[in-house]
Amino acid sequence: MKKKGILFLAGLIGISGTAFSQAQNPECMTNLSVFGEHAKVKNYDAAYEPWKMVFDNCPELHPATYVYGERILKDKIGKSEGAEQEELVNTLMSMYDKELEYFPKRYSKANVLAKKALLMYDQKTAEGSEIFAVLDDAFQNDRANFSNPKALYLYFSLMVDEYDAGNKDLQQVFDTYDAVNERIDEEMADLSKVLDEYVAKEEAGETLDAKSKQSFSNAKINTESYGKISSSIDAKLGDLADCENLIPLLEKNFEAKKNDAQWLRRSAGRMDGKDCSDDPMFIKLVEALHQVEPSSRSAYYLGVLNDKKGNSAEALKYYNESVSLETDTYKKANTLFKIGVKYKNAGQKTTAYKYFKQVLDVQPSNGKAYLQIAALYAGSANECGATPFEKRAVYWKAAQMARKAGQVDPSVKSHAAQTAASYEGRAPGKQDIFSSGMAGKTIQFNCWIGGSITVPNI
Repeated sequence: MKKKGILFLAGLIGISGTAFSQAQNPECMTNLSVFGEHAKVKNYDAAYEPWKMVFDNCPELHPATYVYGERILKDKIGKSEGAEQEELVNTLMSMYDKELEYFPKRYSKANVLAKKALLMYDQKTAEGSEIFAVLDDAFQNDRANFSNPKALYLYFSLMVDEYDAGNKDLQQVFDTYDAVNERIDEEMADLSKVLDEYVAKEEAGETLDAKSKQSFSNAKINTESYGKISSSIDAKLGDLADCENLIPLLEKNFEAKKNDAQWLRRSAGRMDGKDCSDDPMFIKLVEALHQVEPSSRSAYYLGVLNDKKGNSAEALKYYNESVSLETDTYKKANTLFKIGVKYKNAGQKTTAYKYFKQVLDVQPSNGKAYLQIAALYAGSANECGATPFEKRAVYWKAAQMARKAGQVDPSVKSHAAQTAASYEGRAPGKQDIFSSGMAGKTIQFNCWIGGSITVPNI
């Protein structure tokens, strides 16, 4: 194949030309170019034989052997069965091992083990306990690089299966749940910075170059994936984390763990998340946490405690202290969001709205905050407008907020679309607009919502 084809591969994969000098078999260079040209147009059947020659004889030659090799083998696995399929699966497993062996700077242990575990799971070539062991090795020994969303969910899911089989205890389930969610939060924090930048540029009317468009596109896809697995992980945990299971376990371990800041943080977070904060155990956890590690988190929980006691002013003081102590923007947005939800659930709409607006000031790509504002608008329909038509018009404004949530935050995209459609279904219909004579007119909202909405033309 011509030199042009070889240079194409070098540019595509993004490495220096030094790898080419390592080739000892001249046929390897030719076959590398041949399979690359076929693979880039997805002609994987034609790519297989030249790829296999390179893989068998010069596996260290070029990363393209592994980038394209995965696509080639997965395509052939999907088209085969029986002994042929088994052989192809074994080849792919071997290829994953060689990725780490020959290109350790490009491939991490966690990435390779995650792919092997997913292949074992998808092809049903191993028991769940064996697959769990592979993922546990990846997570425990290379957590920073364990970022595959599907593998993260499978890891936790198999932990629950191991518990159901009597091989793990409930504390191990909770520890894994917390650790996996913390890992997801770490990835989401990084992605949110990219999305926040995108939202800011979009609202400023800036034109994005190709590289930025690709970066933002990838961030949207990954954010949506993490959003989906977060919901799936919560569903898999199910009733295991209910108060009746959670509290006795925390009481049992408290004395041994009362000076362990991480355990206290996670335990208090679980109790708050499962609305178990009325129990005296929550008080013990929060007081111990604030003593061991005074922080934004402990101040927030002290706010929750005072809320439960009806000390609203004291609660607000601690909530605001929590926000001021937090320096990480992603965590600050999460804290503001939780405070907003507390006030929303207490029926204090305007206070809740202020906190959700602060979330968006800190993190413009937080779709959950837009959805909460939409819900506040929808819940105020009867308070706004002088006529039934005007009251129902509030749902258009709520739908706008819900749609905005899906535009800025792919992790809530599906839910946002459903929510917007639901609100639009409650707004005046075409017949209502026609009968009212309001088509194209502007309705001002003189309630706490403020602003206006333009009635659709029919």
